Amino acid sequence: MTEIVTADIGGTNARFAIAEVEGGKVVSLGDPVTLRTADHASLQTAWQAFAATLNRPMPKAAALSVASPITGDVIRMTNNPWVIRPSLIPERLDAEIYTIINDFGAVGHAVGQLPHEDFEHLCGPDVPLPAEGVTTVCGPGTGLGVAQVFKTGGRYLVLPTEGGHMDYAPLDPIEDAILKRLRRTFTRVSTERIVAGPGIVAIYETLASLEGRAIRERTDKEIWTDALDGDDSLALAALDRFCLALGAVAGDLALAHGAKGVVIAGGLGLRIKDKLLRSGFDQRFVAKGRFQQLMAAIPVKLITHPQPGLFGAAAAFAQEHT
Repeated sequence: MTEIVTADIGGTNARFAIAEVEGGKVVSLGDPVTLRTADHASLQTAWQAFAATLNRPMPKAAALSVASPITGDVIRMTNNPWVIRPSLIPERLDAEIYTIINDFGAVGHAVGQLPHEDFEHLCGPDVPLPAEGVTTVCGPGTGLGVAQVFKTGGRYLVLPTEGGHMDYAPLDPIEDAILKRLRRTFTRVSTERIVAGPGIVAIYETLASLEGRAIRERTDKEIWTDALDGDDSLALAALDRFCLALGAVAGDLALAHGAKGVVIAGGLGLRIKDKLLRSGFDQRFVAKGRFQQLMAAIPVKLITHPQPGLFGAAAAFAQEHT
């Protein structure tokens, strides 16, 4: 059995834990420690801050899930200013062996290994995820993560993607207005400009404009808080619109991937679980014209494991090294 440090590095938070792996599987995952990326100058200083919370030496093996494409030897985080150089990981993190993977690639590994009990049914047939074929994994957070999990013969492969950066496709006049508003700032409007945590600002401001209300500057955190508390009818309307857009995007991805199952992941997905079930997400997911019957046959789940990024990074390490 091998003990490792597993880390999930996102745009807002960096999470760390100790895991045990063996035979390509995760045996155990310890309690996570969450640090704000804005409070640390680099991965190395955050790593040292986590080490300071332990009462023993750090394991010399590392599994890193990173919210960025993993290309070359200079990884620039998509939504935070850290720069990670894989060739320096042994020196900077004192890790003799390591695995580094895209964050939604890590979630894909979690989907590949976690039991049925770690998923909650959202829509489609209430059956387990398919044992063969493609499962699409997508989830809104600071950005929109997308991956594919391909299962065959009792094994699985994870295909990380940057599907969150495909073009946004509005489906009604309100979404036309959201797109028009965003085009004032961005020449090309990608899906994650709307279907990610910060995207609720553009939705909220568009709805305010359509109603002739004065638009006051608000953060995405403030709007999400009001929407989830139900204290602001306009924020709640923005949340409903967000859920509709997420349903449409998840359906588009499933079509593009030839998926037989879909998993919604990410901390934001868990926060809006109850809203998703009542928002029209399911109708938007299947509303694909001639392919509506095909879409209705796809089970859509919400991953409920509290730390799929940490678990998945450890699972990726286990597959590579044990």
